[in-house]
Amino acid sequence: MINLDDVNVYKKLDQGEAAESIRLLSDQIEQTWVDSKSIIVPPGFKKDINKVVVNGMGGSNLGFRIIRSVFKDVMKVPLIVEPGYDVPGFVDKNTLYIISSYSGNTEEPLSTYEKAKKKRARIMAITSKSMDNKLMDLIEKKKIPSFVFDPENNPSGQPRLGIGYSVFGAIRLLEKAGVLKVSSETAREVVAGIKGRDPFWNVNVKLRRNFAKRLAQELLGKIVVIVGSEFLEGNIHALRNQLSENGKSFSSYLISPDLNHFALEGLDHPSFIKDKFRFLFFNSDLYNEKTQKRNILIRQILEKKSIPYSEVNLKSRIKLAQSFEVLQFGSWLSFYMAILNGVDPSPIPWVDWFKDRLSRID
Repeated sequence: MINLDDVNVYKKLDQGEAAESIRLLSDQIEQTWVDSKSIIVPPGFKKDINKVVVNGMGGSNLGFRIIRSVFKDVMKVPLIVEPGYDVPGFVDKNTLYIISSYSGNTEEPLSTYEKAKKKRARIMAITSKSMDNKLMDLIEKKKIPSFVFDPENNPSGQPRLGIGYSVFGAIRLLEKAGVLKVSSETAREVVAGIKGRDPFWNVNVKLRRNFAKRLAQELLGKIVVIVGSEFLEGNIHALRNQLSENGKSFSSYLISPDLNHFALEGLDHPSFIKDKFRFLFFNSDLYNEKTQKRNILIRQILEKKSIPYSEVNLKSRIKLAQSFEVLQFGSWLSFYMAILNGVDPSPIPWVDWFKDRLSRID
């Protein structure tokens, strides 16, 4: 097995600077908090907005999924993530329609601009500053209220590793639209938590003291089934993406308590579940008390069936901080999974192959 305490391993495999992007998560947030003050919306833009619809693909919709889960108990309008080529029939003049593309060239969300415009939706956008950015060109031409960020703190260039921009960029867009409010104190608590945890999980921390490294070893060669609840649903979705794209390892996820009503009866077959699957629980004392009790019973069922599982106990005080605790830990975990699999976490050759072949189809 690859030695995760050997610095030469990272020099050899991490050519895309994924570790540096993960280390800079707090810098991404601080930069976004300052730079997003320049977002300007026209007078009357936010009047009578009664729903938010977001079109972004892959890493470009993770931030909005996380925000939807974390703030669902305080947001007064629904936030709906609808990736793809179509605009839902319920989009109308009272809809905030957000086009999200880190690269600015993702064809699905770009293709929906005219459709959303015909429905008289209020349109906003989020993208990164880059050359040949079609969304940035559209923003300038159509004067779309937007957040265009400089991805200086994401040297990997991968959207999923620029998650600080995605989440806090989403927060600031929604604030400007009048549908969400996050205080400076909350942002500072999130940043402080990230900076406080990095000395426990980064590449310089030895295996014996680094839970992210040890857990990566436990999960190696397994199909990971992530289990989370309530306000962490968006995070669990994001971690599934990270394990696939960073770790180059297939995984899935289940949400409690919904899984209690179907998944428990599927644990007997096929018989290799015991050998090939590993459940990964994210435990939080901010979950509903009944949900916490349900999750204990789920683990008891797994024990009865001799199905192995691991647990991550979250410690942050507020929901958004716990959300970033999962993001930060999951980023390091998926990074170490890639290293153990002997690959660079940053490149996504099969996604790139797919996009290239798709562009050749008339």
